[in-house]
Amino acid sequence: MPNHLTRRQLLGTALSGTTALWVGEKLQAAEVDPRVRGPFPILSTPFTEAGAVDYEVLADQARFVDWGGCPGMIWPQSGDSVDLLTMEEKLRGMEVLAETAKGFKTSALCLGVQGRDTEEMLVYARHVEKLAPAAIISRPPDSGRTEDDLRRYWRELAKVAKRPVIFQTTGGVTYKGPVPSVKLMIELAREFPHFGYIKEEAAPIIARTKELCAAKPAIRRVFSARGAHGWLYESHLGTEGLITERAVYADVLTKVWKLMQSGDDPGTVRDIHAKLMLLFNLGQHLPGGDLRGFQLHLWKKRGVFKNMISRQYGPNRSIPDKPIFSELKLSADEIAEIDFRFDSLRPYLKIEPR
Repeated sequence: MPNHLTRRQLLGTALSGTTALWVGEKLQAAEVDPRVRGPFPILSTPFTEAGAVDYEVLADQARFVDWGGCPGMIWPQSGDSVDLLTMEEKLRGMEVLAETAKGFKTSALCLGVQGRDTEEMLVYARHVEKLAPAAIISRPPDSGRTEDDLRRYWRELAKVAKRPVIFQTTGGVTYKGPVPSVKLMIELAREFPHFGYIKEEAAPIIARTKELCAAKPAIRRVFSARGAHGWLYESHLGTEGLITERAVYADVLTKVWKLMQSGDDPGTVRDIHAKLMLLFNLGQHLPGGDLRGFQLHLWKKRGVFKNMISRQYGPNRSIPDKPIFSELKLSADEIAEIDFRFDSLRPYLKIEPR
């Protein structure tokens, strides 16, 4: 797609022919997709020294997750890749990842389609369908104010999507609407066989997780989220994977998942999860936040990222008109603490060359 296309032109492209795609028809009943299961970490968007998206490193990061053995990966989905990138940057990144995924050995690619409104979401959905990843994921629209808004939005997505669709149950920083109810998600899953995959991260987490898992097989899969903090507990309730921006631990997440599936060594599962929590706790103490922050140092340490540059929100977490970017600065003491805690994971890291 040419880089000079405007948002208005792209919206027009998406809307033309939407009605012709599908008018009220339901897709034929489908089995649960075996590929959409397990840890699907969200890729962190890398940037160049000039603050532009580094597509070369994005592709290398995807190859790292595949090398780590994860069943899948997702992009764009976190704030740095949804709120702080332009439409053209996201469309281009999707193309890069779809091409990179042709060489994957283990991972399924899942691409994010969400927008400020239905029209914008359809731009991404139609583009993603041309790229044909294994799955797509969508969070509520920024413009949504009622549950009916969410219902209409996702029904429009159902007219375009031809592959498993994961619902994220929370919106972005500008979202002021309701959390989609469990009832709505079950309703849409029954109406559309390719729906029913849920990334559950809305309160009350435990009650909602139990209710969703009890609604299988209409609900196909429930994924834990929230930075993996509740993954162990929620897996005992019936979640079947994890979605969060923790891709730098791809090999460790794969190890946990395989042990969860075998049930052979619960002690090691507890040990790995406890050490991950000790490491993630640094997000409360170091600059840069919980999900990206100090993990940028680990991305460099693991030979994937070239720098620790991030884009930033504006005042009061507003989305700036022009990118604001800066490089994370860590003191020697802070780096030593990150390395000290990461070192506890060494027995579980994959050591084979990439």
